[in-house]
Amino acid sequence: MLTLQTNLIRAGAFLALCFLITLSCDASASAFAAAEICAPGTAAAASSTAPPTVPTILPNIFDPHGPPARMIHDLSWLVLGICAGLFIVVEGMIFYGVIVYRRKKNDKSKDEPRQVYGSNPVEIAWTIIPLLIVFVLTLTTVRTIRSIELTKAPEGALNVVVIGHQWWWEFRYLDDSFLGGEVIVANELHVPINRPVWLRLESADVIHSWWVPALAGKMDVIPNHTNYTWFNAESEGLYLGQCAEYCGNQHAGMLLRVVASKPAEFDAWLQTQIAPAVNDASVAMGRDIFQEYACSNCHTVKGVSDGQFAPDLTHLMSRQTIASGVTPLDPTTLKAWIDNPQALKPGCNMPSLQLDPQELDAVTAYLLTLR
Repeated sequence: MLTLQTNLIRAGAFLALCFLITLSCDASASAFAAAEICAPGTAAAASSTAPPTVPTILPNIFDPHGPPARMIHDLSWLVLGICAGLFIVVEGMIFYGVIVYRRKKNDKSKDEPRQVYGSNPVEIAWTIIPLLIVFVLTLTTVRTIRSIELTKAPEGALNVVVIGHQWWWEFRYLDDSFLGGEVIVANELHVPINRPVWLRLESADVIHSWWVPALAGKMDVIPNHTNYTWFNAESEGLYLGQCAEYCGNQHAGMLLRVVASKPAEFDAWLQTQIAPAVNDASVAMGRDIFQEYACSNCHTVKGVSDGQFAPDLTHLMSRQTIASGVTPLDPTTLKAWIDNPQALKPGCNMPSLQLDPQELDAVTAYLLTLR
């Protein structure tokens, strides 16, 4: 009897731990995103720059907004339901045994309770029931994985290459209908609603992980290896996500933002990204400084520079954030970022060029014209 109680306690504790870990992970992700959105002066305070009609959708697996996320959501509830049922049964048996078979105060006997071994009904029950549970969970999990992890792009999908960098995201839109065949943006992925988006995931350095919980599950982004995933945003909104694989000291600052809009609004945004960079003669001094210093070696501005190591800045001011969502994009934060990137994102690969105040103002003014 003692052996049975010990095993039941262990099983109950294990199931309770699995249940709590699942809930706490989701709660932590939501709390992290909420803190970023609501805390003034922090990373996701930038979401306040989104149009007021666009809802911000937190990274919550229990609030799905697309087919892959919904399949994961349904499987999660099935697993949690089975675990909760097992927990209730196991803990109920433990409490029943503790209460009914506890030693009475007036029981002076030193004999152990009668030990029962080799009960065929009990052995059969706790062999068959776990096998059935594992069988059901295995089948549903395999079915979900096969439904989510497609081997080819869905029909009519928007094709986007996602490249993970330390510590920012690069998005390359590939479509023959685009003028020039390619649109490159950084950190904020824009997509149309109700259209499949097929992502080709690559890494420029270390292992990252793409994760926007409201749209799809995690998928690793691995150097020298290509992974694929997909989603279909069913409603407009700003979807928040996070790199889900530790990739260095700014892993927590490698945030994801997916903006889902109506097809007409997406097409309008796309046209602005296809357009050449603004050439404003009033900020020629800043443009010259940008080309003269190391800025042009890392950053691309179409028609001005062809850097390959940092985010494309051709339409910088069309974005809501800078430094992969770490801070809102406005004149004040942009100037602070140019002056000393390490103060806003310690460990990032962007150096401070030690510009004097006049040069700093000129470069900031130039970048503010890139819309």
